[in-house]
Amino acid sequence: MIPQIQVRAPTLVAPGAWIIMFPHMSSIFEGAMAQPKGSRQRPPAPGQTTRANLLPILALILISLSSIGCAVVEKDRRAVALQAATHGYQSALRWGYYETALGFLHPDQRKTGALPEPFEELRVTGYDVTQPPVIQADESATQVVAIDYLFEDAQVVKQLTDRQVWRWDDVSNTWWLHSGLPRFMPVGTGRATR
Repeated sequence: MIPQIQVRAPTLVAPGAWIIMFPHMSSIFEGAMAQPKGSRQRPPAPGQTTRANLLPILALILISLSSIGCAVVEKDRRAVALQAATHGYQSALRWGYYETALGFLHPDQRKTGALPEPFEELRVTGYDVTQPPVIQADESATQVVAIDYLFEDAQVVKQLTDRQVWRWDDVSNTWWLHSGLPRFMPVGTGRATR
């Protein structure tokens, strides 16, 4: 014998319950909920709000809210990607992974793939962000950092102020460093600024 499954119809809320639950919307629901089944509905009076009138407005509100939400999500995604790129670049320079730092440059700027000569004996001893990056309207960001460094053969600590220009690439969905690698000055020259 097959067991019988009883399906119950959903319970409808009494027409007067809407007034208690949503008193500010009572005029909207009174007309639609008060009609007994099978009766002919009268056309709404001019200026009276009905559910049919509210649907296009509600749809328009939902579409505009979703588009605003998507723009905010995209902006946040790019901000997180910028933070990841600048932090990765900082770590690569700070810990001596100069080939990795070279990988953050825009592909057009690293065609040779070889590191400049000053990087052979270079050791970065400090990396302080003095101006964090802020994304501009043209999808670029500028970050200013102070880099303390020395050359292994001279053991003289120097400081460089590096102004990094990052640009968003829509094709690869990543931030590229367009300002190039820092210009480390050899021993005997003054403080460098880019």
